[in-house]
Amino acid sequence: MRWNLELTDTFGGEANYSWCNRETIELPETATDRQVITAAKAALGLTGQRCRRFDHGEGFELRPVGACAVAFVLPAY
Repeated sequence: MRWNLELTDTFGGEANYSWCNRETIELPETATDRQVITAAKAALGLTGQRCRRFDHGEGFELRPVGACAVAFVLPAY
């Protein structure tokens, strides 16, 4: 399964998109949520960075603690 990743800055707590890093990763269909998040953080350079995770049904939102940034992890159909 493919996942589209976006890492962007925030302004007032909302995604600002004055800059944006986009990546695509591919994981097995049986990958757990934790495996998806770990792979996404590695692809976006957030390994070792504590993040608050919000589940949005199909995808995830990651908010790195202490940074004005947000990452979106969404399935690619």
